[in-house]
Amino acid sequence: MSAELLVAESGSIRYHDGTDVDPLLSPRPFLTARTAGGVAATAVGPDDHRHHLGVSVAIPDVNGTTFWGGRTFVRGEGSRMLANHGRQVERSREAGEGRVTQELVWVAPDETPLLDERRTIVARAADEGIDVLWSTVLTAAHGAVSVGSPQTNGRDGAFYGGIFWRASFLTGRVRCAGGEGADAAHGSLSPWLAVDGPGVSLVATTSNHDMPWFVRADGYVGFGPGIAVTGRRHLDAGEELHLDLRVAILERPPLDPAAVARRLST
Repeated sequence: MSAELLVAESGSIRYHDGTDVDPLLSPRPFLTARTAGGVAATAVGPDDHRHHLGVSVAIPDVNGTTFWGGRTFVRGEGSRMLANHGRQVERSREAGEGRVTQELVWVAPDETPLLDERRTIVARAADEGIDVLWSTVLTAAHGAVSVGSPQTNGRDGAFYGGIFWRASFLTGRVRCAGGEGADAAHGSLSPWLAVDGPGVSLVATTSNHDMPWFVRADGYVGFGPGIAVTGRRHLDAGEELHLDLRVAILERPPLDPAAVARRLST
């Protein structure tokens, strides 16, 4: 089942419940996007990383359970396929034109609940395309949790995890406030990120100003604010973690990405 958020001249956004996702990919709801011209802005289950599902909340390590999917990086051993794949289970959903609000529980392989989540996704037409605004609140409602990434487990630079956008193209031009190129953006706290591919340009911003951007633009293109970067992030019982990612989907690179980011924040 999927909930169609917005289909208009400005583009097409669809939200999928993820119930038919392979268990080894950590089943979870995800969003897909296309421009008005029909160019895909997201990739789902690509050959290079089958566990990449458009736009989703994906975390590689929550108390040892992966909600990212695929292999887990183990310190001293490298990437291994483990029997540690969790899933996000829907408790409720309210859908209307251009908006979905959803409550979920994140469960370990043995069905132990680890996190509760409330997410709101808004899709709205903009002058030059379409905006996607994703906000999530994760709550350690079932006891304290420890959140990690491949980097905190020993793989340098691989601090992905959080709201993650997998783009449809395999190489792209990256810009940020600090300069051009993925090296300038990756690990930065830039207030905006621009990623350009064939027929589609993505401008992103977030209010998570303490979370550096994870950015990759060679081999595949993907980005998102990283939750666990310099060390594991611990949530005490009952503690909340607020995440958001706001992305403008355009058909051509903007001359002033910072101005687009400011619009997204209003």
